[in-house]
Amino acid sequence: MNETRKYRWFVLGDLNGFFGLMIDNVTVLSFLAGILIFVFKYPADIVYGRMFPGTAFGVLFGDLAYTWMAFRLAKKTGKGTVTAMPLGLDTPSTIGIALVVLGPAFVGLKAQGMGEREAAMMTWYIGMATMVMIGLVKVAFSFFGSWVQRIVPQAGLLGSLAGIGLGLIGMIPLIDIFGMPVVGLVALGLVFYSLVSAIKLPGRLPGVLASVAIGTALYYILGPMGLAGGVFTGAPPVELHFGLPVPTLDFLKGFIPALKYLPIAIPFGILTIVGGINTTESARVAGDDYNTRTILLTEAIATLLAGITGGVAQSTPYIGQPAYKRMGSHAGYTLLTGVFIGLGGVLGYVSFIVELIPRAVLAPILVFVALDIMVQSFQACPARHAPAVAFAFFPTVARLLAIKFGTPDIVPPEVFQKLLNLPGKALPEVLVTVALGNGFIVTAMLWGAFLAEMIDRRLVRSTIYLLILALLSFFGVVHSSSPDGLMYLPWLLPGLARQIPYQFALAYLVLGLMMLALSMTKASREAGAGH
Repeated sequence: MNETRKYRWFVLGDLNGFFGLMIDNVTVLSFLAGILIFVFKYPADIVYGRMFPGTAFGVLFGDLAYTWMAFRLAKKTGKGTVTAMPLGLDTPSTIGIALVVLGPAFVGLKAQGMGEREAAMMTWYIGMATMVMIGLVKVAFSFFGSWVQRIVPQAGLLGSLAGIGLGLIGMIPLIDIFGMPVVGLVALGLVFYSLVSAIKLPGRLPGVLASVAIGTALYYILGPMGLAGGVFTGAPPVELHFGLPVPTLDFLKGFIPALKYLPIAIPFGILTIVGGINTTESARVAGDDYNTRTILLTEAIATLLAGITGGVAQSTPYIGQPAYKRMGSHAGYTLLTGVFIGLGGVLGYVSFIVELIPRAVLAPILVFVALDIMVQSFQACPARHAPAVAFAFFPTVARLLAIKFGTPDIVPPEVFQKLLNLPGKALPEVLVTVALGNGFIVTAMLWGAFLAEMIDRRLVRSTIYLLILALLSFFGVVHSSSPDGLMYLPWLLPGLARQIPYQFALAYLVLGLMMLALSMTKASREAGAGH
């Protein structure tokens, strides 16, 4: 008991940690709401009153569990400086699922003749079902996630995540920043100054807090004068969207339609498992030796609980536990964050904060996260695998373009359909772009893996990845020619769409057989430069 009393679980550094972790979560919630409400015209009250409470509950559960683990580790080791593992909403998958699952599902349901309200509710059910499926996969993979990490080259795992950083986490917020240039760039500059350059601000102010406070102040000062850029909407009314995260079986209503999004959802879950393994290892190196399986099971259960209580975003241990340790944080910051976000989802003040702070001010935090993910993917992989990491970026870029093509406010639906079916000798460019973007996470992992194995002269392994790509592309698990990414039996497809599975699968098959033949040559078995 004496050892427990020696542990000062709340210190001044926990305030810095709290502001950083809390604002990270609020930023992700802001972009989840912004994408659904402003890009896809989804009803705001369902986002705030039904999606937010369950999503925030997952964060509450996970952070409370990680706080308890810090107390337990401090008691076990006798250390008075144990730092809790930070947990929050997973940025890549939250933005990705909003852009490629929830938004398209809502638009598609309305196109099928559903009323807006009915389509919105079914989209919510689909989001819940997707979270439940991700949670179950994470529970299973938490027992052998390290096996996946050993089998798939890091270039595939980290390259696919870095592609999401480039195309979804970084590029979309960058547009928000330059939509309000003065406000956005000042906030971005402060984030770069304090987090990238690691220069302390006067008074040792937390960089993230200073960026948000100064950027928001500039917005409300310059906005009324028309100097902020963009449209100044003024302060939102003080309106709280109360909602309880009550367990429900409503996710079963969306289970069947959610199955078609499995090629997108499952890789997101696996990536957080692999990320959780890396994060736990980095914490161990920093001096806090947490049990990896317990960390992974906690994030899996938090995601599962979020799904059955209405949540549509998964939680994950955040990369950067050593950074919170350097801030001087112990366990108070995760406790404060969990309670603040959890109660905010229930009482509705988180939705007020999301509306109060302009996205141009929160966007720089996501740009920093994107840069961090991209840089880490190159630094953590062997230098010779850099081309494989970079090659894994492209499917996400294709997916981003496909999202823009499929947004009615940008390309009218009738024009989009015409572009998909342009007659000619070659496959239509828009159709190829859509196909390259569908199943982008799995594609990126396999592209990075086959090229990394090729670089290492392991051509038989490279062939295996190419044959997997051939099989998956034939049935639309990756490279689906359907705009909504559906899997299919290729012989049932109409017109030009049928050419995609046959031509793509044949191309991967031929390349794989060529690699297999080349593996028998003497040159392929010789060690290359950098090995």
